[in-house]
Amino acid sequence: MSRELHDLDAHDQAALLRRREITSSELVRHHLDRIAGEEYGAFVTVTPDAAIEQAARADRMLEQGDAPPFCGVPTAIKDLTSTAGLRTTLGSRLLAEQVPDVDAHVVRRVRDAGFVSLGKTNTPEFGLSSFTDNDLVGPSVTPWDTTRNAGGSSGGAAAAVSARLVPVALGSDGGGSIRIPASNCGIFGLKPSRGLVSAGPEGVQWNGLATDGALTRTVRDAAAILDVLAGPMPGDSRISPVPETPFREQARRDPGRLRIARWSRPYLDFVETSPASIAAWEHASALLAAAGHEIVDIDNPWTPELEAQFNVVWSAGMAAAPIPPEAEGLLRPTTRYWRERGGRASAPDLAAAMGFLELTTRATLAGLAEFDLFLTPTLALPPQPTEWFTSPEDPLEIHRRELLFTPFTALMNMSGQPAASLPVYATEESSDTPALPIGVMLAAHHRQDGLLLAVCAQLEDAFLTTPGGGR
Repeated sequence: MSRELHDLDAHDQAALLRRREITSSELVRHHLDRIAGEEYGAFVTVTPDAAIEQAARADRMLEQGDAPPFCGVPTAIKDLTSTAGLRTTLGSRLLAEQVPDVDAHVVRRVRDAGFVSLGKTNTPEFGLSSFTDNDLVGPSVTPWDTTRNAGGSSGGAAAAVSARLVPVALGSDGGGSIRIPASNCGIFGLKPSRGLVSAGPEGVQWNGLATDGALTRTVRDAAAILDVLAGPMPGDSRISPVPETPFREQARRDPGRLRIARWSRPYLDFVETSPASIAAWEHASALLAAAGHEIVDIDNPWTPELEAQFNVVWSAGMAAAPIPPEAEGLLRPTTRYWRERGGRASAPDLAAAMGFLELTTRATLAGLAEFDLFLTPTLALPPQPTEWFTSPEDPLEIHRRELLFTPFTALMNMSGQPAASLPVYATEESSDTPALPIGVMLAAHHRQDGLLLAVCAQLEDAFLTTPGGGR
């Protein structure tokens, strides 16, 4: 075998298992051994006994020749996602010993596909921030430079995939929470279209901002896992129909010549895009142009007024969390800030904010109908130290720094568009700074996830065939 087991993506690991060149028990133990020595803050909870039991069950299914597609392949679940009988903390001291009695729909889907979960990955408290740190296990860091944060809120999942602790991991994205850490950790992260993946049975999609998805090292893994996750459960109110052609097949198609609009200036006037982010964006543009696409420069089409209205909706969700007053002291200052801010908004304020987001994003996308895809930097800055986010005592300043860091991603949550962060660039290594990954973001119109994946696969191939491509 030319590569180590942990360097293989989920497809290649599944192929080895089907050919019986390795057992799931061996594969799972191999990854558990790597997790035991990890220094990235990737996991909140590791479940070796349950994983080994699941692996043995997978081996029996593989021997019988009637196994699901990813039978026996290791994965991990974000600690925001409900898992029956397993501690699910939401990154909060308040819920440090919470054990749900139901699985999230996506957890059932992942299990039915044959994946073996090795545990729960790290997340900031209630998934509220664009960096990962909490009072339970501390920060998640990028394996590229362990002095810098992995990003949030799926930071533990991204660190685990980047560090080869698992080939794929389940995450969620309400303002960039899959794409931000994917950029910081040099991997692929996809946020699906609104309504494509069910939030059931206990999750709610009242504001349409958040969705589940996966963090992977290859586009083909992301497409196949979207096939696993996509689809409603009874009672869902926001539903995007699953296409007849599987996403894994759509990702292999030639997308043809497309018109791709691009911009690099943030929609907030006080935010500037770093030279490294511009360089990554230019590099991706050149690769797409070389693939035959038409790249069109446009002004940033989004209005800065979206930010204030997004914050009303975002904070209202936190304010509605059923936390007793006597437990408020267990929450982090930034969590209390969002609860207090949301509590000041009235019902008419919330209705007006949600209406503004829907009407404004609809009008903006209608004005962009001539374009097939949209290219921006994923982040305005390279990965930052955890202390850069947490050192201010004022939560308002922490929020301002998060906007300086990630002014691009939340717009796609407001609009419901599918969007992905691709690892096609890294800074040069210097005597005092290692190379750092810088992602670029591609987005498509709603329900065009297959087209987006096809172009991402094309861009991935172009990057890997360039001198020095890959890591």
